[in-house]
Amino acid sequence: MAIPPLRSSAPAPKGSGDVVVCDNLVRIYQTGSVEVQALQGLDLLVAEGEFVAIVGASGSGKSTLLNILAGVDPPTAGRAHLDGWDLLAMTRRQRVAYRRHVVGLVRQQAARNLVPYLTAAQVVDLPLTIAGAGRRRRRARVAELLDAVGVAYCADRRPERMSGGEQQRVAICVALANAPRVLLADEPTGELDSETSAEVFDALRTVNREFGTTVVVVTHDPEVSGRVARTVAIRDGRTSSEVLRSDGQLDGEGPGEEYAVMDRAGRVQVPREYREALALANRVRLTLEADHVAMRPDGLPR
Repeated sequence: MAIPPLRSSAPAPKGSGDVVVCDNLVRIYQTGSVEVQALQGLDLLVAEGEFVAIVGASGSGKSTLLNILAGVDPPTAGRAHLDGWDLLAMTRRQRVAYRRHVVGLVRQQAARNLVPYLTAAQVVDLPLTIAGAGRRRRRARVAELLDAVGVAYCADRRPERMSGGEQQRVAICVALANAPRVLLADEPTGELDSETSAEVFDALRTVNREFGTTVVVVTHDPEVSGRVARTVAIRDGRTSSEVLRSDGQLDGEGPGEEYAVMDRAGRVQVPREYREALALANRVRLTLEADHVAMRPDGLPR
């Protein structure tokens, strides 16, 4: 029997119409006697059907965020909702159902996404079988997915007979088998050359456009982050900026427009090059103008 989404009794966070809602999200790890705060009050909204890239330096918290959304790691504090599920309050049984039906996850290492002794068709069929789908439905779904991402010819091949790009495209099919609301991908092109990376990205874009699946990708690859309508940057455990692109800009007609992100407390992360250019540090002067807020170093005259 399906387990209904676990909904918090607290008021829904702002943006609750979005499929992903993170509000002042905190994640603290314990490493020996040292506490590491990987997320420090992160805010993020992702609308249904969006294709969003998450970027940031190593250690910024982007993979931690993906693991929380995937139901792998529980948040420490704040709010995290995905399709109405409260990720802070799920039981173990609910977490299993959530990972089986609500989200799909593709990892960077292709070998971790597949089973070495199963063919592509068999490994895509596996989550459907576990979910109790009938044979006819399973066969149709497997064929539909493999064909959609261009690897139908790999149906009878095991991983050792597939290239890295083919393995990742089959992994996308595995993650999509039970029609999740959100597909999460952690550096899916990190081990691939540029041509193969483009094939994997095209597969992600296909499932986003043709199946309407919301896609969130963590990436260091500028060829991936530069080809989506929205790129969110994380710095020091918080969302710091976003780049928005029009359809024309996705086709190479100029760069997107970058915005700073302001959290609910009014905090904005000023880019380092701005701070260094004007020697902004410690105290700064803010002046409310007619249509903007001016920021000046403390030492400059008003």
